[in-house]
Amino acid sequence: MTDYSLAQYEETCAAIAGLTPLRPKVGLILGSGLGDIAALMSDAVAIPYDQLPHFPTSSAPGHAGCLHIGMLLGQPAVIMQGRVHMYEGYTPQQVTFPVRIMKMLGVEDLVITNAAGGINRDYAVGDLMLIDDHIDLAGMTGLDPTRGRHLPDLGPRFTPLNQAYHRPHIIKMQQSAVAHDVRLHKGVYSFLVGPSFESPAEIRLLRQLGVDAVGMSTVPEVIVARNAGIRVVAVSAITNMAIDDPDAAAITTEEEVWENVEQIIPRLRLLVQNFIQTLEE
Repeated sequence: MTDYSLAQYEETCAAIAGLTPLRPKVGLILGSGLGDIAALMSDAVAIPYDQLPHFPTSSAPGHAGCLHIGMLLGQPAVIMQGRVHMYEGYTPQQVTFPVRIMKMLGVEDLVITNAAGGINRDYAVGDLMLIDDHIDLAGMTGLDPTRGRHLPDLGPRFTPLNQAYHRPHIIKMQQSAVAHDVRLHKGVYSFLVGPSFESPAEIRLLRQLGVDAVGMSTVPEVIVARNAGIRVVAVSAITNMAIDDPDAAAITTEEEVWENVEQIIPRLRLLVQNFIQTLEE
């Protein structure tokens, strides 16, 4: 477990303030191969993670590891182009350190994207799923990102997780999908640490629990954002269908995930772009 002090958070914020005076109101955490959305920004300052004190650096494929702060469709915004994961060896507190920084910078709304495996049999590769709720099996075993030292300046000791995904934001994203004829499911996401893909028995168990998609990110960030009072909306890109039969000839591969991300990016970018524009309304 990693406990940060308030002074460490403030040191990181001071380093960012020394590079840009902009106070972002919108934050985005972009998942595997989805960092292309950063190209929508204007007048942006790009800050590699390794140039910021205490900031975790990403080693995952498809994650550039750069913080972008600038104007996004008329909104002052900060984009994490690539995230860090617990499967890289980071603690939940390290993984969510950037969310605390976003809050201290002034972020009020957070958009999160990820690549996920589809469990719901009605889903198909290339679909998008709006996360309506989650099951945090890692958190149930003690890996909650708010565990440890409590800093009252950053949020309450105990975090309510009903409505962790902001209902009005969900409605806006659904309306955008309908308006632009984008297939968008709404479902339950399960977070597992990884990096191993799930076994067929685990997939069958998750399906019985009511899980629609599974991945290795997002939930720790959502918990800390909820704790910090940030409104969250999250979308999973279904890059592969999880295998529930141990005798299946197919296997899930990293290459399959990257190939399918490419076809999803245009629709996901469209959804995010239109959602950001609705925030002004």
